[in-house]
Amino acid sequence: MATNDASENCPPGTRLERDSMGPLCVPADAYFGGNTERARQNFPISNLRFGRSFIKAIGQVKQSAAVVNKDLGTLDAELSDAIVDASQKVINGDYDDEFVVDIFQTGSGTSTNMNANEVISNVANVALGGELGTRTPVHPNDHVNRGQSSNDVIPTTIHVAAAVAINENLLPEMEKLQSAFEQKSRDFWGVVKTGRTHLQDATPVRLGQEFKGYAGQMEYGRARAQAALDELAVLALGGTAVGTGIGMHPEFAGGVISRLAELTGVNFSETRNHFQSQSTIDGVVQASGSMKTIAVSLLKIANDIRWLGSGPRAGVGEILIPEVQPGSSIMPGKVNPVIAESVTMVCAQVIGNDATIAIAGQSGNFELNVMMPVAAHNLIESIDLLAAACKNFREQCIEGPGINADHPDLLQTPNLEGGAEPMGVQATKRGPDMVMQGLSIATALNPLIGYDNVAALVHTAYMEGKAIKEVALRDTDLTEEQIDAALEPLSMTEPK
Repeated sequence: MATNDASENCPPGTRLERDSMGPLCVPADAYFGGNTERARQNFPISNLRFGRSFIKAIGQVKQSAAVVNKDLGTLDAELSDAIVDASQKVINGDYDDEFVVDIFQTGSGTSTNMNANEVISNVANVALGGELGTRTPVHPNDHVNRGQSSNDVIPTTIHVAAAVAINENLLPEMEKLQSAFEQKSRDFWGVVKTGRTHLQDATPVRLGQEFKGYAGQMEYGRARAQAALDELAVLALGGTAVGTGIGMHPEFAGGVISRLAELTGVNFSETRNHFQSQSTIDGVVQASGSMKTIAVSLLKIANDIRWLGSGPRAGVGEILIPEVQPGSSIMPGKVNPVIAESVTMVCAQVIGNDATIAIAGQSGNFELNVMMPVAAHNLIESIDLLAAACKNFREQCIEGPGINADHPDLLQTPNLEGGAEPMGVQATKRGPDMVMQGLSIATALNPLIGYDNVAALVHTAYMEGKAIKEVALRDTDLTEEQIDAALEPLSMTEPK
């Protein structure tokens, strides 16, 4: 679409502005200006815009820049104070609707940087008694953008927004989810069941051990998220156009980054290599890879929960998942594992986002990456989705399930690990014991009669439809006491 170049007259509801490319009509009440309007017209691609966390972060960058420029004597105090106040309004979310540039825009994010510069400039000018679009006394480039370039502001903003989202949202929610799994592990420690490998019967395992595995996935996932945060905490600010720092006071970047650390509680630092920081988005790619790994972990857990709660009569059905909504428009009484399903879809989205970011990461030439906006959008979306999914999964599913006490495969024993009985059940065996009917428990006889003999015993038991103990008593020289000691289910859940 061609830009709306204007003569001296603009239609009603618009105002005339001029930029380096000439006159342009801008909506009369808009706090953005001509540069943003050109971008708005040039990129009518999607309805995707930068969200709250990114806008807040760029507001913090601009505010910190104004404070430091005032301290360094490179910006008039009155103008600086006006920019600081205007930036605070942007930080607070008062002008989110004015950030109108599509995600699919100039690859450097220059349009979004100018969107922020123009909004802050206009808010400041109105506060100082000026008019929208006059670019005076606060100029978007000369004052709001002083000491900066889009080429270092945008990667800095990406890192700040993503690091804060990990620190404030994702890490706390992952920790809570890990704690929920650990609690379930304690609750379920006294429940012994048939293990499954390849979806086939395997040696016994405690249900609490399965949940301990889920807790471990979250523990390692938190470490991955922290590693991503640590790399994102290294900022590109200070390189300006190509990494050389042209047009910037030597103390500017350090001062801004220190203030950003104070504002956010994240230990931000200036990169030791501005040419690397501005010519690549390797830190974003690495962080996205960590988000993908966390998503893969959650996908495995959510699918396990769906299997464990499947049924309730014709499936695995070992746990009872909280019922949160009707599951069918035609089958009355049907309830589905919808919370776990929503988690799996989040994971699919995050995995897809990582593919986009990987392509974006290789899309730089010489001194600049040119897919920063889409990489930023996808990384922040991944972080936000994972944090929300962890929270909802914990609150509506993981904190709620209990044992299906009538399930024949659950051997309930005293809960020695957790010091309490399994949740919702008595510590006694109920129903026929499928653990003892399982063929894989014969593995415990290997040290007594050898692998080949046990394999033959299992085959016979399977073909005759009999229990391992029954066949072992008949076909081996082992005593009943030896067999009972070897096939005791609890003893199979740990080395001996």
